[in-house]
Amino acid sequence: MKATPRAKPPKVLVIDIGGTNVKLLATGEKEPRKYPSGPTMTPRKMVQLVKKSVADWKFDCISLGYPGPIINGHPLREPHNLGPGWVGFKFGKAFGCPVKILNDAAMQAVGSYKGGRMLFLGLGTGLGSAMIVDGILQPMELAHLAYKNGKSYEDYLGLRGLERMGTKKWRRCVAKVTKQLKTALDADYVVLGGGNSKKLKKLPPGARLGNNENAFLGGFRMWQKNQVANPF
Repeated sequence: MKATPRAKPPKVLVIDIGGTNVKLLATGEKEPRKYPSGPTMTPRKMVQLVKKSVADWKFDCISLGYPGPIINGHPLREPHNLGPGWVGFKFGKAFGCPVKILNDAAMQAVGSYKGGRMLFLGLGTGLGSAMIVDGILQPMELAHLAYKNGKSYEDYLGLRGLERMGTKKWRRCVAKVTKQLKTALDADYVVLGGGNSKKLKKLPPGARLGNNENAFLGGFRMWQKNQVANPF
């Protein structure tokens, strides 16, 4: 009796949408492609840009990292730093292939995960957050929770906090909040990602540095079986 041949894993195009750039990478490609985004970037413009940019790449499906909360696989709110029209947009129809959408911090968390209970904090313009417990992903919205002095966690750990407090005080604040959240959420370890994580001189105990490229790995993992479970 012949063994049933295993189905080939799909070729995935990962689209990581940020307020500054749209970054692209597909299965089998070595170098990501990057293009400016900004306040005039609507979803329709993004689709046109991506189609033109990856006309020479082969892919079967898409993982899309979105800079905002996702519910039932769709954007819940319009992004702060992009153009309008994202909520309700039919991404699968526009691209002509299956599309999975995940919060951008959650996608980077999926790519950073190495087992156990992991808390991910994305230190960028804002504050991204997600937790993975024994392979189950739970996107989080810690950014706008009240922290102290009438300000949110994002007001302290995001870019506003960095600019207001200066690098030294911001580093101390990151260390303090990381320790508090690690304890409160009973995390085994914390991954500190996002562009501003590079400004940390010393990592808090139980924390390791992430890498923005892990967003691509997370996008590829979203279509793999027996990987991190995603809430679709």
